[in-house]
Amino acid sequence: MNTTSRSSNRFSCHRKGAVLRVLVLGTLGFIGCRSEMYDQPRYDTYEPSAFFPDGFSARPLVAGTVARGWARSDEHLYYGQEDGQLATTFPFPVDEGVLERGRDQFTVFCSPCHGGVGDGQGMIVQRGMPKPPSLHEQRLREIPVGHLFDVISRGYGAMYSYAHRIKPQDRWAVVAYIKALQLSQNAPIDSLDEADRQRVEQSQEAAQ
Repeated sequence: MNTTSRSSNRFSCHRKGAVLRVLVLGTLGFIGCRSEMYDQPRYDTYEPSAFFPDGFSARPLVAGTVARGWARSDEHLYYGQEDGQLATTFPFPVDEGVLERGRDQFTVFCSPCHGGVGDGQGMIVQRGMPKPPSLHEQRLREIPVGHLFDVISRGYGAMYSYAHRIKPQDRWAVVAYIKALQLSQNAPIDSLDEADRQRVEQSQEAAQ
């Protein structure tokens, strides 16, 4: 082997060694970076800690802490009460849009038991489940609207709470729709305008 060939072989070996060192260092660096990503300096949930005297890593909530979006300072809107008593009024004006929303929510959540007109003859009842009281009973016509809101929010008897299914504003919309249903079945004829009164009287005469 001549001098030129030996020099070429040494250079090739040195280059391979350099490439190998670069690969090894790169791999170690890559592993090191991934290790930092996976092994973060934090505590897992409920992991004990010797840092705090009570041995817990999680700190208790400050008294009065409220989760974002869960402030319930409006007693009327969120609890159906005014000055600690069941509300007799709605926390916002009731218009056609509110009644339509209430009808939609009533149809979805209430009609399976209470029936489409609130007479307690829903599909669930027709299949043998206990019958709820008719919403047209006189005692329920006279009851404060706050009571209806409270029943929807917390449940009553066999009826469970709908607080996690129906938002407070929608619960009030359901109450408004229930009041409309009650009025539809028990409206004094004197409260109707002339055209509606004539239609009712004509239908009554036709039925006789």
